Amino acid sequence: MKFYYNTAPNPMKVALFLEEAGIEYEPIPIDSRQGAQFNPDYLAINPNAKSPSLVDGDITVFDSNAILLYLGEKSGKFMANDTSTGRGQLYSWLMFVATGIGPYSGQAVHFQHHASEKIPYAINRYVFEAERHYNILDDQLSKAQYMLGEQYSIVDMCVWGWARMLPLVLGEGELEKRSNLKRLVDEINARPAAERALTIKDRHGHVFKTEMDAQALKFMFPQNARLSN
Repeated sequence: MKFYYNTAPNPMKVALFLEEAGIEYEPIPIDSRQGAQFNPDYLAINPNAKSPSLVDGDITVFDSNAILLYLGEKSGKFMANDTSTGRGQLYSWLMFVATGIGPYSGQAVHFQHHASEKIPYAINRYVFEAERHYNILDDQLSKAQYMLGEQYSIVDMCVWGWARMLPLVLGEGELEKRSNLKRLVDEINARPAAERALTIKDRHGHVFKTEMDAQALKFMFPQNARLSN
C-alpha cells in the first residue's frame, strides 16, 4: 500500500488511521511547495493535484475522507456503531468536516496569512464560519467522549486533523476556549499512533520545503498567475 502525503491536516488524518490500524504502508512524500503535486505521474493518481492519495494494489483512492472510509470499510476498524443509524451519523459528521471544517479552516488560514492583500470581508467571512463550525464540534463533544458516542472512530481522526491546527486557523487560545474539543485533541495527541503519524517524515527521512518563497507561492496558489495577465 502506497500513501502519498505531506504534513498538512488532511494527510495527517490518514497517517493516524494507518498507524492506529497497524496497516503496513509505504509513505511517499509529495512536496507541494516544490510542485510535486503537478508531476504527470502523480496527476495520474490524483487528477486534483492534492494530497493525500492511496494506492492499494490496483485500487486508487484520493481525498482524505474517501481514504478514511475505504480503509475503515476494508479493515473493519474505527467505523463505530455499525448500524444504519450509526452509519448515518458517521457519514453526516464525516461530511461536516469535509465540506465545512476543512474548507473554512483552509480559507481562514489563506486570507489571514498568505493572501497578497488583507481583505476584511473575506477574513471575516471565513473566520466566522470556521468559528461556527468548531463551536458545533465542541457542542457535539459535550455529549460524549467521542464524536459518535463512546467509540473512537474515523470521525474523531478527521476532526483531530484540523482541530489541532486551531491556533493557526483562529489564533492562540482558541482551542482552549472549546474545552470539549481540546479534550479530544489532547487525548488523541497522547496516543502512540498520533505520535508516529506526526513524526512520519522524520522517521522516514523525508524533507519538505518550509519556506513560503515566490516559488512555493506559485505552486501553492497557481490562481495568482491570472492576476498578472
